Amino acid sequence: MKIIYFLLVPLLFFSCKKTQEQTQPEIMNISESVYASGIVKSKNQYQVFSKVNGIIDELYVKDGDFVQKGQPLMKIFNQTSRLNTENAALLAANADVKANEDKLKDLSIAIELAHKKLQNDSLLFLRQSNLWAQQVGTKVEFEQRELVYTNSKIAYQSAILKYKELKRQVNFSAAQSKKNLAINQTIEADYTLKSEYAGRLYSLQKEKGEMVNAQTAIATIGDANLFSLELQVDEDDIVRVSIGQKIMVTLDSYQGEAFEATVNEIDPLMNEKTRAFTVKASFTKQPKLLYPNLTVEANIIIQTKEKVLTIPRNYLIEDTYVLNEKKEKVKVKIGLKDYQKVEILSGLTAQDIILKPSK
Repeated sequence: MKIIYFLLVPLLFFSCKKTQEQTQPEIMNISESVYASGIVKSKNQYQVFSKVNGIIDELYVKDGDFVQKGQPLMKIFNQTSRLNTENAALLAANADVKANEDKLKDLSIAIELAHKKLQNDSLLFLRQSNLWAQQVGTKVEFEQRELVYTNSKIAYQSAILKYKELKRQVNFSAAQSKKNLAINQTIEADYTLKSEYAGRLYSLQKEKGEMVNAQTAIATIGDANLFSLELQVDEDDIVRVSIGQKIMVTLDSYQGEAFEATVNEIDPLMNEKTRAFTVKASFTKQPKLLYPNLTVEANIIIQTKEKVLTIPRNYLIEDTYVLNEKKEKVKVKIGLKDYQKVEILSGLTAQDIILKPSK
């Protein structure tokens, strides 16, 4: 048994040595990238919220429908709003300038009469003044005629002022009632929800008869053909990302395929909960079929080098050394790194053989 044991030990040692993985540096292109994850979003994708509370009275659309901008989606029932609008319409009609023409005409006639009386009293006062200048008549008669003339002038001026004030009030009431009607019509219009954009109704969360409010989303609408990406980038990497950078995107729905995109926008405010920034991007050439909220993984290309010396990352020790074929540590200087390869700036040549470190 002892002899067999000692024979097995060299054999095992030889087998381990023989099976240790090895490789040689390769000349190839390498890219350094930042990892990001996110979702697909339809262009102009938004959630529909109601501005008012109420019960859905009518539904004009269903999931998957294509809608136009301004197209009604649903009607919310509210009896009070309808009655308020009708009441405002009645008040507006009552306060309209045309409805108050008779009152203005009455005052206009009063002004005309007061003006004629003023002209007559003015003529009589002038005659009395001429007579009094010739010492004809009494002073009392002159003063009485002067008083009548003064009263007529005041009455005429007062009639004009009353007309102007009534006209101002009529115009104000008419304008105010029209504004109130417009406000009530706007409020009532809020009870009919309309699409803000032309696109596809991807999700309808409510049914006829259900209650809606301003806090709960009712539907999701977005473009039917154009899609974008909303990616989350860790705060440690965001300073390396800039607009215009190329992105390689993979989707679970398209296994084994990669799609190219471009960084369009970087949200400057970090999400405090996730400690990540939102980066928005667009496909250079998007897949034929997409849906909102599909998950994606992306590599944002920071920089690329062509025809450089590279080795697999798992052959690197502490980002500083590699093992040569004699199992000796050789110091190397590295450059760009991706998820599989690392650039070697110095310490190795393409002819060298290196060993994969044991775990």
